[in-house]
Amino acid sequence: MNDILASAALALEAGAASNPSEQEQNDALQAHFQPHIAADEIEQVYHLKRAQPLLQVFTALFHGGFEGVLVRLLVLRELAADTSVSSFTRADINTRLAYLLPESLETVLMRLRSNQLLAWDAQQGVYRVTPIARNVLAALDSLLNLGKEEDDAEMGFLLSQVAGAQAVGGVTADQLQHLLGRLVELTEEFRDAIASGSEFRLRESQAKWHMACDWVEKGSEILRTITSDENADASTHRVAQAIGRAQSALLNMQGMFSRALNQIERQRVHLGQSGLSTTDIKRWLLEHEDLAQLAVDAIDQPVVPLFITPAEMIDVAETELLADRAGVVQNGLPTGEDAPTTINDNPAMQQELNDWIARLSDFAALGNFPSVAEEAPKSVPVHESVLPASFAVASYRASLLPLLGDAAEANLQGATAELARLPVTFTPTDDMVYLDDPEVAGMSVATLSLNAAPLPDGMAEKMAVLSQNMDLAVGNKENKDNE
Repeated sequence: MNDILASAALALEAGAASNPSEQEQNDALQAHFQPHIAADEIEQVYHLKRAQPLLQVFTALFHGGFEGVLVRLLVLRELAADTSVSSFTRADINTRLAYLLPESLETVLMRLRSNQLLAWDAQQGVYRVTPIARNVLAALDSLLNLGKEEDDAEMGFLLSQVAGAQAVGGVTADQLQHLLGRLVELTEEFRDAIASGSEFRLRESQAKWHMACDWVEKGSEILRTITSDENADASTHRVAQAIGRAQSALLNMQGMFSRALNQIERQRVHLGQSGLSTTDIKRWLLEHEDLAQLAVDAIDQPVVPLFITPAEMIDVAETELLADRAGVVQNGLPTGEDAPTTINDNPAMQQELNDWIARLSDFAALGNFPSVAEEAPKSVPVHESVLPASFAVASYRASLLPLLGDAAEANLQGATAELARLPVTFTPTDDMVYLDDPEVAGMSVATLSLNAAPLPDGMAEKMAVLSQNMDLAVGNKENKDNE
């Protein structure tokens, strides 16, 4: 053991003797910059050089291979986890870390001691964990614990740092900048996923978006506290406001996700009547690690390619071409066939529309609709005007009633525009009236009433002609009765 300690001490002294001076360090740093740029003039270099003791601690922990880093953290975490005592003798350390080789343990202890992670009390002969080591372990533990949770958005640690700094009154603009940068990265990532048009990437990004929104909701209260703090400097306020705008942009992406997924849903291709879509097939294929195994026993014989020379290809093409031409010459044009007979329902519907317009025009001109009377009402219930008729005709008439008085329709041309220009007002209600009719059991309560406004140009002449035709029809009926 004494030989091991002696060799370690010699190695430490040799390392101390080989440490470069401050001037050599500055020269080595300046070698990475342009000749006309002084490294000390850059603000970030000044801050980093001021934190050199802390950065050297991280260098001591994480320099080298992963195995060495793991052993150093293991030793330091084991010692810091025991809070029952504040110091450790070498015998205590050997007992606690008996699963390590003595040589490896000695090397790690010397490295931690030489970089101020462990303090050696020579008078009492004990080791103590330094405060800076506990700070480093606390930061690492926070990062490792948040890494265990499901945080695809990777915002938990950043937000926890901001929240902790705000709780002790020491939040800085640099800490907020990291959170702002992550929000901007997430927004760009989600926009790229939406632009890709991939359903699987969209759904994966949407799940991450929901998680990011949960973190945004948790951090909104912290940001409100920062923006309302009068003691915060201007740069902190600006970054907090920028974070608020980034959060708003992130929250507004829900509509973009919904529109993109709806577009994919409309374009989804289904395989026949099976109910399966291409998405189902792709999801099933993704569940198989080795797609080549799906082809096992699917093909009885291997596919054997056939190769032919260009001369043979020309012969075959010429034969096929001449055979097609010979068939055209011999057979001639195909015989003609009669076009299939179709039944067009438009004339019947047009006639029904013309009859309905004539009936409403009669009401508007004479005021005697639905029955001929000297003292006809100026308004009638809709069910008396629509009926009697079959259910199909009554439904068709009722569907045209909302066009009465429609200014946009009245400016057009056609039969429906003529219907809209009639001086008749349709007034519907929410009540129902039950009818004693063989076709229609009930209908909404509504009325048709004449307008007091003057008739449009040409409407009065048309109604007069309709009235004259009705008088003639009534006169013809009376003459037949007299005969």
